[in-house]
Amino acid sequence: MESAIYASTPLAGADLPGFELFQTSDIEEARQWGTRVFCENRLSRLDTRKPIRTRMYYRRLRGLGVGRMSYGGEVTIDPGTFDSFVLVQMPLRGRELIETGGETVCSTPRTASVLNAHLPVLIRHENDTEKLVVRIDRDVLERYCIQHLGQALRAPIAFRPAMALDTTAGQRWMRLMTWLHTNLADDDEGLQSPLIAAQTEQMVITMLLTCQAHNYSEALAQEDRSIAPAFVKRIEHYIEEHADEPITILDLAEHAGVSTRSIFTGFRRFRNTSPMLYLKEVRMRRVHEELKRLIPGESTVTAVAFRWGFNHLGHFTTDYKRRFGESPSETLAH
Repeated sequence: MESAIYASTPLAGADLPGFELFQTSDIEEARQWGTRVFCENRLSRLDTRKPIRTRMYYRRLRGLGVGRMSYGGEVTIDPGTFDSFVLVQMPLRGRELIETGGETVCSTPRTASVLNAHLPVLIRHENDTEKLVVRIDRDVLERYCIQHLGQALRAPIAFRPAMALDTTAGQRWMRLMTWLHTNLADDDEGLQSPLIAAQTEQMVITMLLTCQAHNYSEALAQEDRSIAPAFVKRIEHYIEEHADEPITILDLAEHAGVSTRSIFTGFRRFRNTSPMLYLKEVRMRRVHEELKRLIPGESTVTAVAFRWGFNHLGHFTTDYKRRFGESPSETLAH
């Protein structure tokens, strides 16, 4: 079943009148359009008996490039490395298999891909796939990140390549994308106002930096944590230290010295989650880290999941795949 975000979006299959439209059935012309909009690339048709029907709507907004596209047929796109931009791709239908940085992302309407500016990329775009895309200039992205951090970057920004779209953060991102595409299509002048365009650029980049995990996420979150009450930070620290132990909401209340109601209110207001969902996220992250460290044969997914408190393997596997874009067995096999 498709995510509700996609079921309600007006973007799939609709014209976007405020966008420039490219369309062709010629593979070389499609490659040239890709070069013009994104970067130099190698485009190959996987089934030469079937024609392609490339269709791309695209529009620039300051440091952003916003669009919707489909190749119609099954193709591979080999752009090498995106040196000057980050690309976020959100399938409306169909599927893409993307290899980047030693990982493989299966991108569907439930899982977007975030392709970094400094890692090689290979995309297999399957038949009848259509996607939204947002291209973000690397220098603009880094400038905003530096402003939020208040210090220089020690290394390039490296996003996790799979973005789960049926999480709270993923749905927040998709609501913004629907708003952005719709308003760019409906309003030829409003978003082009220098002030509004600058604010829109900032909103999109800040949303990506906060919705999708990357190597500066923890540093950026430290600033937000300072606003939260001390008991919220004490509970977070307790969960981090005791995630492998049985923990109840009463345990957290006793440790923090506040009521359970205060805990739920504090986490909802300052973390946009609940304390038990925060615990689940920490445990899920620990499972992921342990599976990546293990050598196949040393242990099993079941043993690791049980050790971190996941007793229903079916639910765990579903949640894990949404969170990391691959099954736990695939992580263990890497």
